[in-house]
Amino acid sequence: MSDEIKTTAEAAEAEAIPRRHEVHADPNARNAADQPVPKGVQKTPAAKKSPAQWAYERIIMYLKNFEESLDNEHEAAMGFAGGEVGVMRIEGMGYFDPDIITFYGSDPTGSKTQLVQHVSQLNVMLRALPKSVEQAEPNRIGFRLAQDLEDGSA
Repeated sequence: MSDEIKTTAEAAEAEAIPRRHEVHADPNARNAADQPVPKGVQKTPAAKKSPAQWAYERIIMYLKNFEESLDNEHEAAMGFAGGEVGVMRIEGMGYFDPDIITFYGSDPTGSKTQLVQHVSQLNVMLRALPKSVEQAEPNRIGFRLAQDLEDGSA
């Protein structure tokens, strides 16, 4: 326990900023824990967030970090744990307080898909899929979601 005295503002800031830690086999691997926490995530203390909002914000940070490692020929998708339902290209994400997370997207055949999941059952495997041939640039949903967190809209 620290003997350091904190101001009320410092204590509130420490409560709002999430703690993260990662270790990789490759010491040069991109580490989500080294990336800055978006301002919108810091705005509300963790204790005041619903499990859904808290899961949503953290998944966005991981998704953006994952997308930053992709080349221009790939986009983020998610595989589903615990079943043979395949993968979904992530095109949107949201939450419904207090405990539901939803992902919007399409499967490899282009069919529209949506996953609605309770936070207690949340497992997300991020995968890289080749981008659609018709589009010049890959879709970077993680960057758009992270900007929403920066703006404090979430």
